[in-house]
Amino acid sequence: MPPVARPGLVTRMGGMGLGLATMVLICDQVSKGVFLKLGLMEGMSRPLFGPFKLTLVWNQGISFSLMSAQTDPARWGLTLFALAVAVFLGSLLRKADHGLFATGLGLVMGGAVGNAVDRIRFGAVVDFFDATALMFPWIFNLADSAISIGVVFLLLDSMHHKPGAPVAD
Repeated sequence: MPPVARPGLVTRMGGMGLGLATMVLICDQVSKGVFLKLGLMEGMSRPLFGPFKLTLVWNQGISFSLMSAQTDPARWGLTLFALAVAVFLGSLLRKADHGLFATGLGLVMGGAVGNAVDRIRFGAVVDFFDATALMFPWIFNLADSAISIGVVFLLLDSMHHKPGAPVAD
């Protein structure tokens, strides 16, 4: 019989997801800090390896520059929305009982908070990983990657676990 989560407690998988969210947040902020110390001006690039470059872009939208927020009310609205999503995901994560779900939630939550921290600190999100030479049109960061991968995990989980079906991880 699977363990039952008691009110106020976090499941083992939920704890793993919260740990992953924390790790994503820390790695995202450290990577952005290291990148900013390079001193590049907006739009300037530095070769990384192969077709990849480091290019500074101040992203005023959500992941991959979607829905630009160029005014303070829009910026704070996006920030509050991202933090509200993170709180909601955290409430789901407390009860998570299988790995794909907890991993997906943790990745999205950590990425959302990472980008929200940038908006609070800088007024925009620091994007810098440039794969445009591979015909990928966006410059992004670790938080964006975590959100995208997390959504894939959540989609896989939704296909793998049917409502009411027993969970086997």
